[in-house]
Amino acid sequence: MYTLYGTKTSGAAAVEAALALLDVPYKVVDAAAWEPGAGLDELKRINPLAQIPTLVLPDGSVMTESAAILIHLGLAYPHSGLLPTDLSDQAQAIRGLVYIAANCYAAIGVIDYPERWVAQADEDTLAAIKLGSRQRLHLLWDTFADTWPAAPFLNGPTPGALDFLAVVVSKWSGTRAHLQESRPAFSDLLARIEIHPCFAEVQARYWP
Repeated sequence: MYTLYGTKTSGAAAVEAALALLDVPYKVVDAAAWEPGAGLDELKRINPLAQIPTLVLPDGSVMTESAAILIHLGLAYPHSGLLPTDLSDQAQAIRGLVYIAANCYAAIGVIDYPERWVAQADEDTLAAIKLGSRQRLHLLWDTFADTWPAAPFLNGPTPGALDFLAVVVSKWSGTRAHLQESRPAFSDLLARIEIHPCFAEVQARYWP
C-alpha cells in the first residue's frame, strides 16, 4: 500500500495519476501546509517541510519531490508505460521531469512566496519580484514546449509521467492563458491530456 499526502488543486494530482496508471493499491491523506489539521500533523512527522506531494512507499520509506517520485515509480514498474521503455526516450522524459521541477516549479515558489527570498522588502519590491518571476516562468514554459515534442503525447503513444507533471504544473500563475497565445499547439496538448482516460478522473477530483 502506498500512502500519498496531498490535497485538491495541488501537485499531488500528478502522482495520483501515476499510481492509478500503475494499478497499485494506495490511499490519499488530505494534507497541505495551508490546511491545519490531523493530515498536516501527520505530514510534518514524515516531511519537515510539509511539502506535497509526499509519498510513503510500501516498505515505509518516504519519497518527496514530484519529479523524483515519478521517476522512481517509472523505474520500479518499467513496463507500466509511466516512463518510455526506449532508453533514449526515457532519458528525455527524465530530463523533462527535472526541468519542470528545477525551473517551472521553482519559479512558482518565488511567485507564491516572494517574501521568503528577500529580507525586509516593501510591497513594491515584492510585487516586482512576482512580476519578474511570472515572466520568467512563462519563458521557461515556452522553452519546454519548443524542446519536448509530443508524439502524440510527451510520453509517446499514451500519456505518462512527463504529461502528468506538465499538465499539473502548467495550471498555475497564468501559464495556461500565456500558452494559448504563445504556443497554441502545446496548449492543445495540455487540454488533450486533461481529458484522456488516464487523467480525467484525477482532473475531476483535484479541480472539480
